[in-house]
Amino acid sequence: MARDPYQELGVPRTATSDEIRKAFRKLAKENHPDTNPGNNAAEERFKKVSAAFDIVGDVDKRKKFDAGMLDNDGREAGGFGGGAPWGAGPGPGGFGQRDGRGGFRTETFEGADLGDILGEMFGGAGGKGRPGGMGGGFGGFSQRGADTRAKLDIDLVDAIRGGKRRIAFSDGRTIDVTIPKGAQDGQTLRLKGQGAPGRSGPGDAFIEIAVQPHAIFKREGDTLVMDLPVTFYDAVLGGKVEAPTPDGPVNITVPKGANTGARLRLKGRGLSDSRGHRGDLFARLVVTLPEAPDPALEAFAEEQRAKRPYSPKRRA
Repeated sequence: MARDPYQELGVPRTATSDEIRKAFRKLAKENHPDTNPGNNAAEERFKKVSAAFDIVGDVDKRKKFDAGMLDNDGREAGGFGGGAPWGAGPGPGGFGQRDGRGGFRTETFEGADLGDILGEMFGGAGGKGRPGGMGGGFGGFSQRGADTRAKLDIDLVDAIRGGKRRIAFSDGRTIDVTIPKGAQDGQTLRLKGQGAPGRSGPGDAFIEIAVQPHAIFKREGDTLVMDLPVTFYDAVLGGKVEAPTPDGPVNITVPKGANTGARLRLKGRGLSDSRGHRGDLFARLVVTLPEAPDPALEAFAEEQRAKRPYSPKRRA
């Protein structure tokens, strides 16, 4: 059984309605789950003081409780005839309270709605009824809108550079999502107030980022790499070639005698971290022959194979 509701609120049985209301406001504000996220002890305390106020903060229930007709949980407990426990006696139109001088005074509540009080305290976050009696929020009081979740597919370039993408929810709403620089696959973005509507305000939207494979750029751990086709001529003679990057094409220098597998470093053109700092992009050279047969190139190859044969196998 729960504790005596007066003890739970920390007020004497002779407390006035204003004193009970004031005590509840103080305890509810200190322990409300919205101000103590993740604090299970505070949430449990909030439920207990709310349940206590639901009994002694209501004129009819307090009268019945003081007459012994309700137990500490607010359940019917059976009356005690005309008497009442703890020295309280019923009075006309209200209930009796000892006045400290051996007599009784009558205290009549003007009506106390727990939901209205919570609404005053938390900007309309109150819910009517007993704790746990309504859905949404903690213990049925917050009535904050439900959180919504969605998945957003983005390109690797968007993950590196950031940007905006529009996403549609199942309820027909569309919102623009700001993708931060350095977004990671599986990262969840929280959009405050973009969830389902509720009495005390909307919930939040949680957007899971899914970075899709890119046709050119690939991740190797924390490194960004790409294959860069170069002609036989540029590989042998060296020269300037155009290379794609997440920021647009740039010209890079291929050294003489470059071979397939050689890596050229493009500084600051790679992946972004959470602070927007860019790593490097590595271009892996792929020496490529002409698609159509080239008689001149074939004659040169025949001559070189006869005069200067070599093994393509790598030396250990």
